[in-house]
Amino acid sequence: MPRRALLIVNRKSRNGSSDVRTVAGYLERSGMDVLPWALDRPDQVPEMIRRHAADVDLVVVGGGDGTLNAAAPALIETRLPLGVLPMGTANDLARTLQIPFDLEQASGVIGGGLLHNIDLGRVNGRYFFNAAHVGLGVHAQEHLSPDVKRRWGVFGYARSLFKALSSFRPFHADIVCDGRRKRVRSIQVSVGNGRHYGGGMTIADEASIDDRLFFLYSIEPRSVWELAKLAPAVRAGRFEDSHPVDIERGRSIRIVTSRTMAVSADGELVSRTPAEFDMIAGAVRVHVPPAYLEDRKEEPHVAQR
Repeated sequence: MPRRALLIVNRKSRNGSSDVRTVAGYLERSGMDVLPWALDRPDQVPEMIRRHAADVDLVVVGGGDGTLNAAAPALIETRLPLGVLPMGTANDLARTLQIPFDLEQASGVIGGGLLHNIDLGRVNGRYFFNAAHVGLGVHAQEHLSPDVKRRWGVFGYARSLFKALSSFRPFHADIVCDGRRKRVRSIQVSVGNGRHYGGGMTIADEASIDDRLFFLYSIEPRSVWELAKLAPAVRAGRFEDSHPVDIERGRSIRIVTSRTMAVSADGELVSRTPAEFDMIAGAVRVHVPPAYLEDRKEEPHVAQR
């Protein structure tokens, strides 16, 4: 019996203008019965999942990381597996899971039926797949309008970051990571659950979304020129002892800042400091390509057809 898929496409995502019937056709050719919906706002996604949970076997989300983030609470509640169609600007969850950006190929991954459990982060009660930030990266989001995303694509993130540098003030933060305490002076603190964020930047070279660990880094204030030289290491997630970066790993993190600051997660503003992070290990079952599992000893679960 064919699996029944609820397909939700965010029409306002970067590539969300694709005809939902065309996308549904890719899934149908992979052997699924598809219930297609096109929505205009990510906040409509959870209710759509809850409404149809009893009638489907999986949820397929077409959109960017913000749309996937919006789906997380309903996925936890319904325990339905997730299929990812990368239709946003950054598509960092898809990048982490090695899901192709081509929609027909991504549909084939979902049709292949390989399921893998991934972790979910939570900050002040709000879920996130990729990473959460306090500081410069959040300030940069003020310069990252939907128009900038459309015109510049992933390069819009770097453009907005450098524009924000000129007006951002450093801050002090008290960090507790699995009971270890540290006080830092910083321009940005990032906490990663997944491997990628910000359009392909890497939280840490050894990070993965199924290792049951957060990776935290804090960047010390430096001149624009010094930060520019640090940029390749930040993008690759490969820091050396000589770099002005503090690194921590753990499952429980608390961040208290010298002034109240906004917290973003998966590219969306979600809360303010103080920020409490906890890890939900293996929270979501997601369809992945065989390549993602090649280096893992765990045998994948194959969805029933």
